[in-house]
Amino acid sequence: MTIKNFAIEYDAINSKNTFTNGDTVNGRIIVEVSKETCIQSLLFIGKGKAKVCWHEHYGQNVHVVLWSNEKYYEIKHHILREARQDGTEVIGRGRHVFPFSFKIPDRKMPSSFKSQIGKVVHQLRAELKQSMKVTKKVKTKFTVVSKPDMDTPGLMDPQYGCKDKSVTFFGSGNISMEVHTKRMGYQQGEALKVKAEISNQSTRSVKPKFILYEKKSFFAQGRRRVSTNDILKEKIEPVESSSKQTVTKVITIPRELPPSILNCSIIKLEYRLKVVLDVSMTKNPEVKLPIVVLPSSEAASKEHEEYWSKPLNTW
Repeated sequence: MTIKNFAIEYDAINSKNTFTNGDTVNGRIIVEVSKETCIQSLLFIGKGKAKVCWHEHYGQNVHVVLWSNEKYYEIKHHILREARQDGTEVIGRGRHVFPFSFKIPDRKMPSSFKSQIGKVVHQLRAELKQSMKVTKKVKTKFTVVSKPDMDTPGLMDPQYGCKDKSVTFFGSGNISMEVHTKRMGYQQGEALKVKAEISNQSTRSVKPKFILYEKKSFFAQGRRRVSTNDILKEKIEPVESSSKQTVTKVITIPRELPPSILNCSIIKLEYRLKVVLDVSMTKNPEVKLPIVVLPSSEAASKEHEEYWSKPLNTW
């Protein structure tokens, strides 16, 4: 085999090996050949795209594949192209290194993401063409953590929800709660403070539960696929019959939690805080509040750090 090694690699710019909008990716394409070799072209491609695909079955005989793509950028650089009159470039025996550099577009796009149904991929690729031979291709993925989108409506606004419930089965009376959070947007690793005002004017005790969960939505060909998954669950002591209680709970957003995806037309990754009053033998009242998870300050651009350095009002 004439081409012994064909590879592409890039240089990390931080300890987490992540990039963001506007960053420059530097790397190299490596071509190692066993003898003097003619090459028609060597092409570098930097690409960012989203893709979803899933299967649906209707009865025993109908099988439908639903899919969709969304492209954010595709940047091509010709490293070698038609250097001689015959349209080829000759490289000598041994290892050859071809450097490349490209800038990730500084525009809104989702962070890298992967699930069984959909993914957002940022990728480096190289293609080597030779006369009368199959084009050789090599690729590698790199991780993009997009800058926080501070234009998201309501991101810094307090969130509020309330719920009333009448107890009629194996008891009587009324249960109500009001739930508050300081804002909708939180960085990875940040503390989410929740205040729940619970009034239990019933003959039953209630057990408050705090749940942080994710909601994944995928869209293709006019159809939608949705899944939810609990991330954190925390309980507190029951609120007894004929009593009122104000509960403050602090929940830490996991640092490894992927940022919300709200700017992709085919994939949405959303988070919710759900406060549930567990009442046996009846439907549990619950309040849901939206939570937007933003990249930590380590990945955020400097122009957004001021949002997280401001002191917040206390209750």
